[in-house]
Amino acid sequence: MTQMPKPIALFDMQAQQALIRARLDERVAHVISSGRFINGPEVAELEARLAAFSGVHAVGVSSGTDALQIAMMAEGIGRGDAVFLPAFTYTATAEVPLVLGATPIFVDVDPESFDLDLADLERRIALVLAEGKLKPRAIVGVDLFGLPADWDGIRAIAAKHGMFTLDDAAQAFGAKLHGKSLGQHSDATTLSFYPTKTLGCYGDGGAILTPSEERAALYRSLRTHGEGGARYDVLRIGMNGRLDTIQAAILLCKMDLFDQELLDRAKVAGWYGARLAGRVGLQRVPNAAQSAWGLYTIRCRDAAERTRVQDSLKADGIPFGVYYPKPLHHQPAYAASHAASMAGGPPALPVSESLCHQVMSLPMHPYLTQAEVERVCAAVLRGLE
Repeated sequence: MTQMPKPIALFDMQAQQALIRARLDERVAHVISSGRFINGPEVAELEARLAAFSGVHAVGVSSGTDALQIAMMAEGIGRGDAVFLPAFTYTATAEVPLVLGATPIFVDVDPESFDLDLADLERRIALVLAEGKLKPRAIVGVDLFGLPADWDGIRAIAAKHGMFTLDDAAQAFGAKLHGKSLGQHSDATTLSFYPTKTLGCYGDGGAILTPSEERAALYRSLRTHGEGGARYDVLRIGMNGRLDTIQAAILLCKMDLFDQELLDRAKVAGWYGARLAGRVGLQRVPNAAQSAWGLYTIRCRDAAERTRVQDSLKADGIPFGVYYPKPLHHQPAYAASHAASMAGGPPALPVSESLCHQVMSLPMHPYLTQAEVERVCAAVLRGLE
């Protein structure tokens, strides 16, 4: 009887857990015994670890989405403000400005890096300024799939217009630009610890990184209902954005593996690149950047070719994902705001629209073997025939 090959996971949390299970049990049991389930000492310990890793201040919060909201609330972003962000990203990036009353202005992305297209960003800022209805307040760069955005360029544009820079690094913790960790390249950087991220907990969690001690103190206040030095001393309108202590304890165990996992992710990406370069489109990584490889994403020529590759992967029992099947300006929740954001309608977003029909993500985690990567690549290449 032919033995079926071992299933390949899109994200493999079980292999990681096996390495740290005893420590996880010990850490979680300690939290349960202590009774300090919200903002317990493990949260402060995690913040210190994150700060040491990134080289800036770190504030633990309840999710990556809440991290975005707290960072924007701290700047007073709201009604009448324009927040510029990529059209090709996850919904949370656009959701938060609307929740705060601001207007998201969708920007197209570069066809090779999939990150913000800076020429299009400048064009849309100029259009908003010329119209005069909205005030350009913030640029949100997304380090898509783990690849740092062009933060040198984003900062230069923001400085010219006096705008706040916010790095949505939900998929990119561990990435570097010019040898410096994300967190050092923008006014604030938000992280998600959703289970499938490069550093993920077993629920929701997030953090905000910032070079500014003042901003970090404000984030700590805002995450806890705007309180000041005493619990019932409410200085400002805040929110409930605290990090659960159990999730912090889990993340502390995982951080012990993190440096090696980043190296292993890069090794897996190298295997993929060696087999697939020239056959499908690959995300271009500039020389100055070091991707965290949160996802490994390929670009097919068109939707039909992608379907053939997907069918080939399915036939071999190999999972894949599509991030993202719609650009944000085509989502019902944002379509009306997008259409009304500029008189006569905003310019088209052709790259974002094309990518949604072309991209797909292959299995990516630190515990893939070269043989497993070869099996994935063989299925991809069969689909291209």
